[in-house]
This record gives sequence, structure tokens and C-alpha cells, in this order.
Amino acid sequence: MDVAAEWTRYAEKEQPALNEERAAEEFTALVERNAKRMFRVAYSLLRNTHDAEDAVQEALLKLYRTNGWQRIEDERAFLSRTVWRVALDRIPPVRTMEDAAEIEIASTRATPEEWAAGGDERELLRRMIDALPEDLRRTLMLCAIEEMTSSEVAEIMGIPEGTVRTRVMRAKAELKKRFEAMKEVQR
Repeated sequence: MDVAAEWTRYAEKEQPALNEERAAEEFTALVERNAKRMFRVAYSLLRNTHDAEDAVQEALLKLYRTNGWQRIEDERAFLSRTVWRVALDRIPPVRTMEDAAEIEIASTRATPEEWAAGGDERELLRRMIDALPEDLRRTLMLCAIEEMTSSEVAEIMGIPEGTVRTRVMRAKAELKKRFEAMKEVQR
């Protein structure tokens, strides 16, 4: 007879407050281990600190209310996928082609003058990444910045793994092309 298992079953039946306290402690630990990554995933989609924080809070609240977090096998992938979906639902749809063109024009891009002035290369790279098409930027952010595997990103985004690899390859090629164009202007 397993005394620990028996005691656990007894405690679960007889002391629900103790179970709730233990569950709250476990959930808090889960949040502490994953909150920063969840924020970065949400931010990579929403591009706004406040909106990203709200998306993380909403995802965590949904998880806590459903107790779904207690049966997670791969918490990193599961939580990233959960916050990804919440954040995706918060993105307002682009209504017209004119709206899409405005967004593209408004996206931050480094000008040749900024490059020639010797601006911070990390800032330049960030701007170049920001200027990528959304599907390429999101995929690159998860793979390169969040260091997720292509299978994890595929699961989170709901796309085939081969598509993830293709998007990362295209994003890197586009960044290289833009970087080389900037270097050419500098000469």
C-alpha cells in the first residue's frame, strides 16, 4: 500500500482548501517560469506593451479557470501556443488594401541617412525585422528570438513545419538583402 498516494487522495477529499492553496502555489510557479516568454510571444504579435500584458493576463486567467494547466506535458510550447492564440484574437483585422498600404508605409524602416550616420546596429536590425511582412516577422521572432524549434513554432502557429523553415529562410534572406542594400548606400 502506497501511503503517500493514500494520503494525497484523503487530502483531496477532506481538505479542499489545502488543495486550492497548493494549486495556487503550483500555478504561481508556472507563471514565474514562463511569464517573460509568454510576454515576448504576445509582444511579437501585438507590438504594444500594454496589449501584450493584457493578452498574457487573459491567457493565464483562462488557463487557471479551466485547470488546463495542471495536465500540461510541454509547458513551454503549450503556454506559448495559448498566449499566441489569445494575442492573435486581439489583432484588429486590416479592413482594406488602403489600410494595409498605410500600415506598410508607417512601418519603421532605417533610411540610408540613418545607416550612414552610424546608428546603433541592433536598432537597425530591429527596424529591419519590424519592416518584414507579418508572417515572416512572426515566424522569425519565435524561432530566432524565442529560440523555439520549428516543430514548436509550427504547433503554435498551426502551420506545417516545412512552412516554418521556409518562412525563416525567407526572412533571413530578406534581412540580408536589406542589410546589403544599406551597406551599398554607405559606400
